[in-house]
Parts: sequence; structure tokens; C-alpha cells
Amino acid sequence: MSLLIVSMDATIVNVALPSIRAELNGSVSNLQWVIDAYTLVLAGLLMISGATADRYGRRRVFRIGLTIFAVGSLLCSLAPSVGFLIAARAFQAVGGSMLNPVALSIITQVFTDPRERARAVGVWGAVVGISMALGPIVGGLLIDSIGWRAVFWINLPVCAVALVLTALVVPESRSTTLRTLDIPGQILAIVALVSAVFALIEGPGLGWTSPTTLLAATLAVVGAVGFVLRERRATDPFIDLRFFRSVPFSSATLIAVCAFACFGSFLFLMSLYLQDVRGLTAIETGTMLIPIAVATLICSPLSGRAVGRWGARPSLIVAGFGLFVASIMLVTVDAGTSVAFLLATFTVFGIGFGVVNAPITTTAVSGMPRTRAGAASAVASTSRQVGVSIGVALAGSITGIATATAVGPQFAVSMHPMWLLTAALALAILALGILSTTAHARGTAERVARTLIDPETAPA
Repeated sequence: MSLLIVSMDATIVNVALPSIRAELNGSVSNLQWVIDAYTLVLAGLLMISGATADRYGRRRVFRIGLTIFAVGSLLCSLAPSVGFLIAARAFQAVGGSMLNPVALSIITQVFTDPRERARAVGVWGAVVGISMALGPIVGGLLIDSIGWRAVFWINLPVCAVALVLTALVVPESRSTTLRTLDIPGQILAIVALVSAVFALIEGPGLGWTSPTTLLAATLAVVGAVGFVLRERRATDPFIDLRFFRSVPFSSATLIAVCAFACFGSFLFLMSLYLQDVRGLTAIETGTMLIPIAVATLICSPLSGRAVGRWGARPSLIVAGFGLFVASIMLVTVDAGTSVAFLLATFTVFGIGFGVVNAPITTTAVSGMPRTRAGAASAVASTSRQVGVSIGVALAGSITGIATATAVGPQFAVSMHPMWLLTAALALAILALGILSTTAHARGTAERVARTLIDPETAPA
């Protein structure tokens, strides 16, 4: 339930963007921040939230996260201005960061049998894709029947029920090996991520060579380099960089960024296109996106089974190929494209996106020590949110609408360069899917696994 609302909240707001802009008089760059304020904070805190849960109790942190997420949702629904909404979205994400990695960490502790754990992780991964695809449909229904503020009200009863069920059925657990939280490393990672996205979103308005944009870009580079140096030299690093010596793990992280950058930019741009260019209502927009939800509902569990039987390669190849074909189809979209062609394009996109989640999750978590379950699983979740943030930021910059207050009739054509970029990202997924499943790649994973001894399960 927690994963459902957190993941759905990352997409449900997209359908509400035109309504939010109309009522709160915001620009397109404001709308980008409404999305990215949530995903950036989520990405920035996921890793430390997972480690905090391992240290102080997973159920305890999980319940705190549910409470903060509910309060943040209420504040979003009461927002009198765009600035207030952006701040409330950031606060909401603080709670959300305590849910996703902790939920997966709880799964790894409860399901000790490897086969049962693999099935449980498969369900978890499927919910990520399904909830993000269902968001636009649920959002459209709520917006047209009640208003855009209702997309935040829906979280309140779900949080309340989840809190009760957590108290009844979720056991408390924590890691027996306590590690430092590495606050300096976490701050450097947040600085790098926020600065990079700020430069992408505000660059078109401020100017790419303006002092502010250049400063943000410089901070992004310095933060990234500083983070790597910090983690390499720390006696107890928050993220063990040895994880990334595993080709499958590193590839899973990059694939998640690429796939969710495609998804984030797609939802952001198509929500504006369908409502502002094609004149559809919010519920009609959600209905148009049903093929993505249906494809994801069908393909996610099938992909999970395929990964269990044949490994990650087939699913990753289908994902890359599907997203590539959909991106090429989107390049041909204009203001008069037929509804049938749009529905076909969305279906192909949904197939590609639907099959990518299971191999990402399985590859990222497999082989990691149980004592680092929270931190390791958070890397996969973080890469997803980073991808969405980058995708939304690039969408506004590449289309040239970042500083606009309205979307004009030429918007469909201005999207074409973005779809060419998503096609390139899809090819990267395809290539990484093949590279990460070679014998050499498996060998790197085995070597890394031998260096990561779990004190909880190692022989005395």
C-alpha cells in the first residue's frame, strides 16, 4: 500500500498540471518543479532513510514515513500558491523516502527463503510500474469529478489503513551491524543532484551562460566528484563503491535512470499535449493513457516470471526495443495525429516500460548482504527517481517551453527532439541489457559478492 501511493504520486500529479497552472497561475518551469521537488527529495533521501531504518528499526521508520507523507499530502491539497505547493511536495517526499526502501528491506527480512524472496521482490517491482502507470487514470477521474486537490486527498485514507496494518502484521527488525549514516556523503550527493536539475530547468530562462546556471553546473560537478572521493576514503562509507564493480549492478542502476527518464519526460509532455494541444479533459487524458496501464499490468508480472526462468536479458532486450520503437513513433506525432495511432504508440511504450522493472530490481538487490539491505535496495529506488527528475528537467529544456506560461499549437513539433533523445536512451537500455548478462559480467558480480560478507549469515 505504501509503495502504491508513493509511486503513484510521482505520476498522478502530471495529469493535474494544466489545472494547477490555471488556478495558481504558474509557468511551465513551475510545473517542472512541482514534479521534481518531489522526485529530487525522494531521490536525495532514499539512501539515508534505508540505512536509518536498518539502524533504528524498519517498522518504526516506516510508520514515521507514512505519517509525514499523509501530512505532506494534506498540505499539498491546501496550497494557496505554486511556491507553497512546491514546498509541500518536498515535505511530502521526506515521508515518501522512508517508505520505498524500507518496504523492500522488510521484504528481504521477512522472506528468508531465496525462492520466496524472489517472488516477493517480483511483486514489489511489479507494483512500482503498475502504480506509476495507473496514476494518470486515477488522477484524471479525480480532477474532473472533484478537482486537482483531490489527487492528494486520496493518499490520506490509504496512509491511515497502512498505519494500522503495519502495527498489526509487520514485525520490527533492524541490522545487527550498526554503521554510520555518512551525513557528509549524503549532503554531497544531494548538492550534485539538485544543482544538476536546477541548471537543466532554469537554464533556458536564465541563459545557459548566465552566472547562476554556470554556478549550478559547477556545483553539480564538484558535488559528484566530492561524493565519490568521500565514499572511497571513508572508513565506513554509506554506499560501498565496491557494489559498482559488479557490471550487472551498475548496469541495473543506469538502466533504471534511462528507463525512468523516458517515462518521466513522456508523462510530463504528453499530459500537456493531450490537454493543451488536443483539448482533452483530465479524465479523457487519463483514458488515453489506459494502454500504458494495461500493458504494464500484463507485462510486469510476466517479466518477473521471465527473469526467474531465463534471467534478465530477455526482459531488458524487450524493454529497450519497445521503448525505442515507441520513441520513433512519437517523433511523427503532431497536432492532428489520429487517436488510433496515439493509442498504439502508448501501448508499445507501456510494453517497454512494463517489462523493465523486474530485471532492474532483481539485478540490483541480488547478492547484496542482508545487513545492507536498506542501503542496497535504496540505490535501485534512487536511480528510478533520479531518472524521472532528469527526464522532466530535460523535457522542458529541450522543447523550449521551460519559461512559457502556456503551451502553443507548435508544442507537438517541439517535442520531437526529446523523443529522439528517449530513443537513444532506449538503445542504451538495449546495449546494457546485453552487456550486463554476459559471462564476464556475471564473473564481476561473483567477485564482488565474495568481498561482501554478511556477518548475520557468515559462519562463526
